[in-house]
Amino acid sequence: MINKEDSCIPSNFQAFYEKNADALFNFIYYKSGDASFAEDAVQEAFTRLWQNCVKVPLSKAKSYLFTTINNLFLDSLKRKKVALKYQAHRPEDKTIQDPEYLMREKEFKEKIDSVLESLPEDQRVVFLMNRIDKLKYREIAELLGVSQKTVEKRIHKALIVIRKELGNI
Repeated sequence: MINKEDSCIPSNFQAFYEKNADALFNFIYYKSGDASFAEDAVQEAFTRLWQNCVKVPLSKAKSYLFTTINNLFLDSLKRKKVALKYQAHRPEDKTIQDPEYLMREKEFKEKIDSVLESLPEDQRVVFLMNRIDKLKYREIAELLGVSQKTVEKRIHKALIVIRKELGNI
């Protein structure tokens, strides 16, 4: 008898991976801002799920993955706390465009990044999941385990801050 809840069955695990890997990647990428870390964390989370497949049914696997990946993120912050202060800046790209335009573009990107970084984590994650990943409020609420009203309120608060900080740019 085949159990569709069994995450140890390779076909079930594969289908679950294909369905959830992108959302998990985007979630941790929005939190960390590091694509390389996000890829590694997703692989690590799925590896841990596979190693614990006997204990974790597919109905609980999604929350297990999000909890695992959030813990991986928090652990990495603890380890890199000192290194983040001294992280080298990325070299600028060389292009043929007008130097004034490049300067304004760089300043605008820095301002957007600064505003997004200044948002509380819960607002930033929800805002980026909605605007970048194009997830609906209901989908975000399911992924984060909060109500849809909470998601709406967080996005509303984020938009207020963004509009205030960016003004008429």
